[in-house]
Amino acid sequence: MSLIDYPGAICAIVFTQGCNFKCGYCHNPELVEPKLFSSCLDEKKILSFLAQRVGKLDAVSITGGEPTIQKDLIGFVKKIKKMGFAIKLDTNGSQPQVIKELLQARLLDFIAMDVKAPPGKYESVTMAPVNTLAIQESIGLILKSKIPHEFRTTVVESQLNGDDIIEISKMISGARSYVLQKFIPTKALNKKYLKEKSLSDDELEKIKKQLGKNISSVTVR
Repeated sequence: MSLIDYPGAICAIVFTQGCNFKCGYCHNPELVEPKLFSSCLDEKKILSFLAQRVGKLDAVSITGGEPTIQKDLIGFVKKIKKMGFAIKLDTNGSQPQVIKELLQARLLDFIAMDVKAPPGKYESVTMAPVNTLAIQESIGLILKSKIPHEFRTTVVESQLNGDDIIEISKMISGARSYVLQKFIPTKALNKKYLKEKSLSDDELEKIKKQLGKNISSVTVR
């Protein structure tokens, strides 16, 4: 149960295993690195858990890893939606065709997308091949959707600077909400990042003031 993952709602969180990005600072290495994988829960157990909480929970947040690389994601979401829960999806935006199908079927009530970097830095930050046109397509789909949404960027000092964040803000111009997430070095996919840090609070606040021109709400978290 979470009181913070779905704004304004009490939700359950379903974590999907596997990700097509390998961001060194990722705080869920056990969902990214195959050698760290544990056994998955049976779908029937998840649905049974949720069925017992109808009327007690408002929503289900599906996160990862990267949910949109799961072949059975849409079918799974349909089953949860039929129970009456609101659905929030966390995504890296690499699979716009999946996002489009979910939006067209009206299966999502909230979507949060991590924008890792400006286009020129995407592959160096994610440590993976990236189709940045697909990233931009996902951003466009979300901006055009009529559902609540949030874009997020985790700020690691060695990876992104103020100019990078301003460039990202231009990519998501018109967004309802943009969150700058401070990197907390407690757990990471690549242990070298445990010695890294985020930009200072003063630097983040200074950047935040510059972003208000393009985005309705900017938060440092």
